[in-house]
Amino acid sequence: MKKITFIGAGSVQFTTAVVKDLCTFPAFRNAEICLMDTDPYHLSRIRTCVDRIVREMETDMTVTDTTSREESLAGADAVICTVFNGDVDVWRHEIEIPMKYGVNINVGDTRSVSGIFRALRNIPLLLSICDDVRRICPKAVMLNYTNPMSMLCKAMQTYAPDIDVTGLCHSVQATSAMLAEWAGADPATLQYTCIGINHMAFFTELTADGKDLYPILREKIKDPVYYDRERVRNEVFRTFGYYVTESSGHFSEYTPWFRKRPDLVRKYCTDHEGANWNPGEHAFSLSLRSDPNRFDGLVDKFLETPLDKNRGKEYAASILNARIGDGTPFPFNANVLNNGTIENLPDGVCVEVPVLATPAGYERTFRGALPSSVLPLVSLTANLEALAVEAWEKRSRALVYQAVSLDPLCSAVLSLEEIREMCDAIFAKNTEYLGDFT
Repeated sequence: MKKITFIGAGSVQFTTAVVKDLCTFPAFRNAEICLMDTDPYHLSRIRTCVDRIVREMETDMTVTDTTSREESLAGADAVICTVFNGDVDVWRHEIEIPMKYGVNINVGDTRSVSGIFRALRNIPLLLSICDDVRRICPKAVMLNYTNPMSMLCKAMQTYAPDIDVTGLCHSVQATSAMLAEWAGADPATLQYTCIGINHMAFFTELTADGKDLYPILREKIKDPVYYDRERVRNEVFRTFGYYVTESSGHFSEYTPWFRKRPDLVRKYCTDHEGANWNPGEHAFSLSLRSDPNRFDGLVDKFLETPLDKNRGKEYAASILNARIGDGTPFPFNANVLNNGTIENLPDGVCVEVPVLATPAGYERTFRGALPSSVLPLVSLTANLEALAVEAWEKRSRALVYQAVSLDPLCSAVLSLEEIREMCDAIFAKNTEYLGDFT
């Protein structure tokens, strides 16, 4: 019997989706699903959801729950992390303080000044989980879903290299499915190569039935119906020739082009007819998560909605089936340290590249270079994120200043002096969660 532990199990949509998918694999039909969360109320409600899944999927799974991380890890074969250090009332300062300085943040969980400070808060938490895994279940497979993905995976794979950990998110499969729909292609025949860094990977090849889809997509986005759905990403595609993985709202805050003036925010990053769910308005993530009834609403909706018993689009269950289940290899894009995989990025930065999950680990299935048009932006971002991780290791405020100063959005809006002042204001507000940076 396999034991699969969810640390930070309070994510309604994610936890229920992955547990349901695990139920579809024969190798896990008698597994133990251990739910761990520090919030007892959230834990009890998630347990109700998972119990419902196990019952309706007619499996022999055992469901346990605990607020103890040590207890959850005892005997674990796999560990899935969806955690964060500091709730929305902490995170909000990393979005609201930059806005006082003119840095307009949409989500703030991955890049720019907000993503860097989120990394500084979460690296210690993730590394402490790695320490517990090493001590309690050293052979466990660990999957990270916590953002900022690149910086957290860089830290774990650098400072806990003995832990079997990688990270992944939804953006590659979600974007490939969207582009297939736009091009009128059968998703079952879709073939692609997607490389770069998390939330900033580009489809360097995109075909269906052997046909290049890019000429079709270039014509498609001339139609306002398609252009308006992803204005930011479509503008990047128009100029640089390749489609990027992350949504317009997220990607707008990773670049210098869309959020440095109010008129640009209005044009590219505010709600307009046909836009995808997050075009990029300021503090979208805070407005989404500040509703005190949101969690219970999601739970109630899940419990009231008929259960779709088909396997979903999350990759976690398929990866675990390849690693600790029946061993069926599974391809996906993983976050790993570069070792020549992307030949024109430095070794040691965290990259997102195609791999094949097998019982032996993650076999890299790509080696090559990023196109020259997108290389400068990806290289700058990968290097400044490595600098931010080094800043955490050395507890160096000076290195934090440098990383934020290199950020494309902050550097488009602020002077170096203003960037230092902004960082100091965030350090002062969130000292309890950041620690002492000298």
